[in-house]
Amino acid sequence: MNILWVFAHPERRSLNGSLMTEGLRELERMGHESRVSDLYAMKWNPVVDAGDFDAPEAAESGRLLVGAEQERAHRESTLSEDIRAEQEKIRWADAIVFNFPMWWFGPPAILKGWFDRVLVQSFAFGLTDEHGQTRRYGDGGLAGKRALVVTSVGARESSFGPRGVHGSVDEVLFPLLHGTLWYTGVSVLPPFVVYGADRATEAGGADQADALRARLRELPTAETIPYRHENGGDYDDALVLRPHLAPERTGLGVHTREAP
Repeated sequence: MNILWVFAHPERRSLNGSLMTEGLRELERMGHESRVSDLYAMKWNPVVDAGDFDAPEAAESGRLLVGAEQERAHRESTLSEDIRAEQEKIRWADAIVFNFPMWWFGPPAILKGWFDRVLVQSFAFGLTDEHGQTRRYGDGGLAGKRALVVTSVGARESSFGPRGVHGSVDEVLFPLLHGTLWYTGVSVLPPFVVYGADRATEAGGADQADALRARLRELPTAETIPYRHENGGDYDDALVLRPHLAPERTGLGVHTREAP
């Protein structure tokens, strides 16, 4: 497989950095090809602005319509060079690993900005099929790719449990796993989460590296999160889950198919 590793931590000597180092070694040992986008080392600009697409219409009207300009620039191959380079890595990749510390219940701003600038309309989303149906939530520009989130949190695992004060980690990460990755067609593996990262010992870090290596060995074949497809018949024309499906369930979990 071709694997893109997107790393978003300012310190390569961190626990996250060591996990990337060990993970890349494991991928090489398995015979996979890998590329790395180390966003802090690249000094990645996370801010969308007119410089991304040299927006002539904005100059004429005085108003920047981001989605329209992103789509135009992508179609005309005039997106800024740094964006086009990341899109080329995505095209090359069969799978993407997103490696970051969870800050304020989400990825660092530099990674959010990577999504904002790279996953533009008509590249990752905003496409239609031959019948004119919008391709999203299980389909889209990135359909056929896999993704694994590797993240660390300072809190203990129990506090992210069913009754934990922080909420379920699957729901905390839902905007990323479902709203960004699944939305664009990526099949998402259950996240690899390191709990209590602020208190990790050297031995604990070694155990986490072993666990990550095991997850990476399953990257090509592991079962992905069974999110529902928008165009699979589970949603009505208003994009609401049909009432006969999971009638006893509430919350974000209803968007995951139940095990047979």
